[in-house]
Amino acid sequence: MNLASLDLNLVVALRALLEERNVTRAGRRIGLSQPAMSAALAKLRRHFDDELLARVGGHYELTALGEVLLDRTMAACGLLERLFTSQADFDPAAESREFTLAATDYAVTVFGADLARAFDREAPGIRVRFVQIPNGISEEPGALLSTVDGVIMPHGIISGFPATELFQDGWVFLVAEDNREVGDHLTRDDAARLPWVTYLRAYDSPAVRQLGMLGIEPRVDVSVDSFTTLPFLVAGTRRIALIPALLAERLRGTAPVRIMKPPYESVPLQEALWWHPLHTRDAAHIWLRETAARVAAAKKQQSIR
Repeated sequence: MNLASLDLNLVVALRALLEERNVTRAGRRIGLSQPAMSAALAKLRRHFDDELLARVGGHYELTALGEVLLDRTMAACGLLERLFTSQADFDPAAESREFTLAATDYAVTVFGADLARAFDREAPGIRVRFVQIPNGISEEPGALLSTVDGVIMPHGIISGFPATELFQDGWVFLVAEDNREVGDHLTRDDAARLPWVTYLRAYDSPAVRQLGMLGIEPRVDVSVDSFTTLPFLVAGTRRIALIPALLAERLRGTAPVRIMKPPYESVPLQEALWWHPLHTRDAAHIWLRETAARVAAAKKQQSIR
């Protein structure tokens, strides 16, 4: 399709219509009159050969194609916003803007907090917003990367996109202090026999795959979408949990649990900042990546000392 033949203003109208599901509210949202918004809807219906909004009783619902277009339109608008806010020069001390980074609570705790402090010291007008990584990141990584400034997550989940290396981490187990079924050291038999608390998403999959290769099939009693809640779900139970080592140290003392080394050589986590190629030459984004890499390097030096 030739983009030159398209009215890209219709992208904004399409998003408003699909999200509001009401012509009047959609028009008010983007500053168009009701007749102008109705005309935009008519053009969109002709273009897609679909109703997009179907009247059901006294309200509108999205058609099947409308549901598909909702996510795609949000991604397209995010991409266009980032395209037209690209800068040739960037002065962090003088600029005022917000970066959006998708990350797990683990990454925010062990790295994001340090990055935010660096922003506060070096660029007081720069804000950072951390959002959760959606479950479908491995299926459509480009869709997420087009709507944020970057994603902090380990290698092994996505590929084919540029990344800046950040830091490496290992894995440890959590065991309740009063769990007398585990001695001073966790054994493979313990890991296979005892119930587990697991992180719900796929980011620990390399570690879980490794367990499968060792013949250990975790019996999951509880799953949760937050790494930082794992100690509290282990405390006072027979359950065990696998957690990144740096986070376990940050959380030490917050719950009555023991931190134990795995009974095998665990696969390390290599965390990185991933981004959409659209950002590669943007001056503001280059500063973001360089700052993230510098903060990560400083953390590494601190851990060595």
